[in-house]
Amino acid sequence: MLGGMTLTDHIRRSVGDEMQQSLAVLTRPSVRTFELFERKGGVNEALMYVLLASIVSAAVAGLMAFMPWHADISPWVQFVNRLVGIPIQFAIFTGVVYWVGKQFFGGTGRYAEVAYTFALFFVPLSLLSSALGWIPVLGFFVSLLISLALIYYGYLAVQSSMNIRQGANPAITLLVAALVTTALNFLVFGNWWQGF
Repeated sequence: MLGGMTLTDHIRRSVGDEMQQSLAVLTRPSVRTFELFERKGGVNEALMYVLLASIVSAAVAGLMAFMPWHADISPWVQFVNRLVGIPIQFAIFTGVVYWVGKQFFGGTGRYAEVAYTFALFFVPLSLLSSALGWIPVLGFFVSLLISLALIYYGYLAVQSSMNIRQGANPAITLLVAALVTTALNFLVFGNWWQGF
């Protein structure tokens, strides 16, 4: 029991709060909006929220692997890749964003703020991608639009959570984090990681 609430009640309330905050961030995108929520949660809340997205994505990917146009993809591999891979990739990426921002651009935020602000837009966009990304042809355009949205919201989140607002520094932080995360994924996981 957590202050009279069961763990299930606590998780339900936390996810409900995060969904409302996600809606605010997505519909009113600005550094100021992110700053309203950057300290409303921490690493645990961020990872729990991301785990929700990975469970949904894993289930959808596993089911979609049975479709005829995905005959060469193993449902089990897709399920495990998404379930395990999404939280790991999220933690690595946000960790690199934090490290690059702090080491190279004098960022003053905490890792908890980075993880939480990124989770607020990553989770709903990831869920949308999981729901629509498997549709032939349409999935390509949905994936492209979601990728662009992730970059835009990530740019705002770096400015908010790391307090980096000078010139191209937020964009460089994101680019370096994406390159480092991709390299780490390839070095650590190699071909096993295909399918993301």
